[in-house]
Amino acid sequence: MKKSILIAVIAIFALVLSCAKNPFTGAKTLALVPNSEILPSAFQQYNQFLTENKVVTGTTDAKKVETVGTKIKVAAERWLNANGYQDYLKDYQWEYKLVEDKAVNAWCMPGGKIVVYSGILPVTKDDAGLATVLGHEVAHALANHGQQRMSAGLLQQLGGAGVAVATGGKSAETQQLAMTAYGAATQYGGMLPFSRSHESEADKIGLTLMAIAGYNPDQAVIFWERMSANSAGQAPPEFMSTHPSDATRIAQIKELIPSAKAEAAKFGVNFK
Repeated sequence: MKKSILIAVIAIFALVLSCAKNPFTGAKTLALVPNSEILPSAFQQYNQFLTENKVVTGTTDAKKVETVGTKIKVAAERWLNANGYQDYLKDYQWEYKLVEDKAVNAWCMPGGKIVVYSGILPVTKDDAGLATVLGHEVAHALANHGQQRMSAGLLQQLGGAGVAVATGGKSAETQQLAMTAYGAATQYGGMLPFSRSHESEADKIGLTLMAIAGYNPDQAVIFWERMSANSAGQAPPEFMSTHPSDATRIAQIKELIPSAKAEAAKFGVNFK
């Protein structure tokens, strides 16, 4: 029992000391793993991925990904500089690649390494749709969501070790039941809601970035309506998903649009 108490104390101590501030939300975030460890590994994995997949270059679509992505990056820099975070992006190495793949998806690794799959372009349709996607992905990098997920995973493992220690004198069946219950509770009550909150946060930050970059955030709703139609009947129930449901996401975005436009107006970008 003393071991389990020690583990709990260590976890709380680490949680208190290992926090970072998200400049876009002002919230404290988990940072148990430093970016000095995360970014070099992320850059290496990204480069390896590019060597193993077909990167599209020299086409209109590839240039569009680069152009829109750069505008989103500049918007992020403008916002951070204006709000006193001039050095926030010093370790980022922005890169935008279009990869030939039928998947309707895009992703961003820590430090600004972004991939857009060609399969999502028929859904983005235009620059504003693509800006919605890239704003969202850039937001994940800016908010250090990868770092937070790794930190949360470490805490989940630490908690599991605590459960194992606490049930060490019990039967194998009791131990197994305890670990199963712990796994389900932390997954559905912790990790999945944590992931959904990241998605909503990335939507909020991404709307602001696309607006500052000159793309009307009203178009984000239209894009997500197309995404919803494209994936109709394929998504799991929201409580079992890493992402908010399409209906939840669209409703949240509609509420966020006025604040995104107001923020863009501070940079001289106005929408009717």
